[in-house]
Amino acid sequence: MTRVISISDEAYNSLSELKQDKDSFSKVIIRITKNMQKVSLLEFAGKWKGDKKETEKIFRELSKERSKAKLRKVGI
Repeated sequence: MTRVISISDEAYNSLSELKQDKDSFSKVIIRITKNMQKVSLLEFAGKWKGDKKETEKIFRELSKERSKAKLRKVGI
């Protein structure tokens, strides 16, 4: 089944650059998204290379945002 989608000129140009020989845009999108779907979160474990000050700043910001979260009561 064929679907019509709208994309920006920038997205169109990016996809055009990724086309190989007589690829369709559908084949390019499938090729890109297949690679994305296979990535496990475990692939990112231990990848952070930030320094101590940067890490502390990020944790402070995360804590600040978490404190703004409101808990909801759920009836079961």
